[in-house]
Amino acid sequence: MIRPRTLGAAVVLTAALTFTVAPNLAAAATPPPPPTGSVLLDPAARSLNLSGVENARDAGGYRTIDGHTVRSGLVFRTAALSSATTADVAVLAAHNVNSVHDLRTSYEQLLSGADKLPAGASDHHDDVIGQAPLPTLLSSASAAQNVYPAFITAPGANAGFADVIRDIAYDNAAVVFHCTAGKDRTGWAAAVLLTILGVDKDTVYYDFLLSNYYRNAAPGDTNNGVTTAELDTAFAQVNQSYGSFDNYVHNGLGLTAADIAALKAKMLA
Repeated sequence: MIRPRTLGAAVVLTAALTFTVAPNLAAAATPPPPPTGSVLLDPAARSLNLSGVENARDAGGYRTIDGHTVRSGLVFRTAALSSATTADVAVLAAHNVNSVHDLRTSYEQLLSGADKLPAGASDHHDDVIGQAPLPTLLSSASAAQNVYPAFITAPGANAGFADVIRDIAYDNAAVVFHCTAGKDRTGWAAAVLLTILGVDKDTVYYDFLLSNYYRNAAPGDTNNGVTTAELDTAFAQVNQSYGSFDNYVHNGLGLTAADIAALKAKMLA
C-alpha cells in the first residue's frame, strides 16, 4: 500500500518530472544542439525510432577525452516502456536488450503501467527519488531544476544510479535505463555514465540537451524539455556533497576501481 505522504509526494514529483507529447521529429520545435567534435552519431542514427516510446536513443557514439570511443549498441536511454508497441519490443530484442532499469517511483509505475520487455529481459526497479524529503518534492512542482540536487542527496538515489552503472559494466548484453519522460533522472544517469567513461563536459551536456530535440521541446519549456541550468545544479550538488565528481563516484555511488575498469573494458573501444 502507498502511504498518503508517499502518494502525495509522488503526485508532486510526477507533475514536475513528467510531461508527454507525441514525438514528431519532422516538425521539431527545437533543432538538435550543435554537436561537439566528440559526437560520432547524428541524432537520426542515434534514435531507436520507436513508435510508442519517445526519447529512445543510443547512449554511446561519443569520443572520450583520451581518444577512445564509447561503443554504441550496448546502452540505450528511453522514456518509460509501458507504452511500447509490439514492434518496439521487437526492436529492443533485436538490439540484444537483456536488462531494463526503471527509475520511476512506484506511483508512476501504477499510473502508467509496467514496462513491456523483450522476452527474457530482467527488470530492475531503481526508484532514485521517491524517498526524497517532502519539501524537496514540493519545491520541484514549481521548477524541475529544484529536484536535480535530490538525484545526489535523496535516500536511495546513490544506490539506484549505482545499480544502473554496475549492470552496464557486468551485463554481457545491452542495457536500457529510463524514467517516465527519459529526460531528468535518465539524463543524470547518462551524464554520470559518460563522465565516468571520460567524455568531455560539453559533449555530456550535448547528450543531455538532445532531449529537447527528441521531445519537441520549445526553448525554455522546462516541463517538456531540459536546460543546462538543471544539469548544472546536479553537478554543483556533487561538488557540495562530495568535493569532486571522483569522490561522488567512489564514496557516493560506491563504485570500486574494479567496477570502473569493467565498465570501461565493456564500453570503450
